[in-house]
Amino acid sequence: MIQLALLCESLLDLGSDNSVTKKYEGQSEVSIGTLGHVDHGKTTLVEYLTGEWTDRHSDEVRRGISIRLGYAATTLFKCTKCPEPDCYTTSYLARENKCPKCGGSLEVLREISFVDSPGHESLMATCLSGASIMDGAILVIAANEPCPMPQTSEHLRALEIVGVKNLIIVQNKIELVSKEEALKHYKQIQDFVKGTTAENAPIIPVSAVFGANTDLLIQRIEEVIPTPHRDEDAPPKMFVARSFDINKPGTPPNQLKGGVVGGSIVRGVLKVGDEIEIAPGSKGDKGFEPIRARIASLLSGSNNPLEEARPGGLIGVGTGLDPASTRADRLVGNVVGKVNKMPNIIDKLMIKPKLMERVVGMETKKIVENLRLNEPLMMVIGTAATVGIITRLHGDEIELSLKRPVAAEKGQRIALGRQVENKWRLVGYAEI
Repeated sequence: MIQLALLCESLLDLGSDNSVTKKYEGQSEVSIGTLGHVDHGKTTLVEYLTGEWTDRHSDEVRRGISIRLGYAATTLFKCTKCPEPDCYTTSYLARENKCPKCGGSLEVLREISFVDSPGHESLMATCLSGASIMDGAILVIAANEPCPMPQTSEHLRALEIVGVKNLIIVQNKIELVSKEEALKHYKQIQDFVKGTTAENAPIIPVSAVFGANTDLLIQRIEEVIPTPHRDEDAPPKMFVARSFDINKPGTPPNQLKGGVVGGSIVRGVLKVGDEIEIAPGSKGDKGFEPIRARIASLLSGSNNPLEEARPGGLIGVGTGLDPASTRADRLVGNVVGKVNKMPNIIDKLMIKPKLMERVVGMETKKIVENLRLNEPLMMVIGTAATVGIITRLHGDEIELSLKRPVAAEKGQRIALGRQVENKWRLVGYAEI
């Protein structure tokens, strides 16, 4: 992995010197999410494939769970001699670009990025914001626990709501169960996904700790999660999923580098030197105002400096902004694009919500009740999470006033959550 925070530290060496950037190469083509119930092995699986542990924040290390979105990048290879699926490996596993099984030569397939989502129930908004930049997903389900666990159900429903259809299911931790128990659990997974978008998804038994069947997983990634067609000629649009101050404590003022935003470009191309707008921006005396900046440097998920960044994997964008404005994810949820070619900034919405029959993510079955006037709803639009207060009920439509505005376009999906037993729970979706 190149944890995006660590990836962006490399921008310290880039500054605004365009001469060190090089032509587009090595950028990840797709972003693949890893989702599932807490402690089912998502981060361990990413570590085995990429060599990087995505939980780097101090609270994550202390608590042993993912809290923020984690990022990793690796290149997929195929051995020219080994039979399938033994021929598939990654740049981390293939030391010195040789097949780890036969020592033969390798064919480069493509570079991919992983978006590692937290599984804890209180972090559903973070999971949903991560799903908005996924081209496909791996749903990790531990074989030593009954299926489905609460957040397994919630994450699958989140993927359906956001529109992620290219799915792979990993039955992890098979080293902890007998063959008979694994087969029984496999049947539980089949019953769980019946009638969902994951009904026809491959189910791969894996031991992320020992790497068993990871070659088959890589083969299925190549088959199930293709590189999508994207419009590179359209005005650029990037969802901001993280933002950083990359300066180390004690850096002299004349050596400070500008703030960094990180995320995924969904359309168009960003270039070093471009003037960009970040919306809805930051809150001033007159409310939220877009921020203008110039791109000083670009870095792909493979730690590769670029002149141009295209849609696909994860990108770090170095700017000339005051680093205090990007510190500690302050710009998460914003959209980056060209000046005067940005989505509208919205602080009020009229939507037609589609509610589920039952609240997702709870061990007990609870009916979703009708929405009420003045009720707060959690809303996730792209990577932006905000709260909307219902100000009007009009037939099957509701009007909401947003506590924090968002930059969004017509047709975008909105994930809706409400407070149930003092926790935000996924209850439905809508479109702008």
